[in-house]
Amino acid sequence: MRELSLHLLDIAENSISAGASRIVISVREDLEADELWLEVSDNGKGMSPEMVQHVIDPFVTSRTTRKVGLGIPLFKQAAEACNGFFNINSKPGVGTKVTAMFQHSHIDRMPLGNLEDTILGLILGTPQVNWVFEYQYNDQSYTFDDTDFKEALGDLPLSDFRVIEFLTNTIKNGIDQTKHITTEKGVVYANH
Repeated sequence: MRELSLHLLDIAENSISAGASRIVISVREDLEADELWLEVSDNGKGMSPEMVQHVIDPFVTSRTTRKVGLGIPLFKQAAEACNGFFNINSKPGVGTKVTAMFQHSHIDRMPLGNLEDTILGLILGTPQVNWVFEYQYNDQSYTFDDTDFKEALGDLPLSDFRVIEFLTNTIKNGIDQTKHITTEKGVVYANH
């Protein structure tokens, strides 16, 4: 995978397969600490301690569509190669939390990629799941929880082009505004 957003997508798909009805994706960029944190937590079926120990093995997977599971081992390797770490906390019947930390400035760190398209695809592809997206850039933060949004839609389907456009703009603007400060003259400066 060439972008970290694709790793987030892979972990979120694991959460969906685990029967999660609520999935929280958190991205935190802390430039002062030189850290990038990525986290996916869910309320799915969870894993036993034994499965957690084996899940980083590329030849262990719970999926029936293929015999190997490369997503988690590659994500772990990517974090550790960038002076970071990877951790999985899980409890059967409660859920799972996957955390990866990267040195933000590390030369080998993959770009984040297109977070808004990743989140949008997950919301549109699995409307039965409650999606929460949290993004923090230094001391600024943005949260999008689709619960109220889905209720406000009424009979309008998520696949309606107006809904897709609204969601795309809402998530993109939330990320952009978190990363930037706009002056009264409309000039945008990076929030460092």
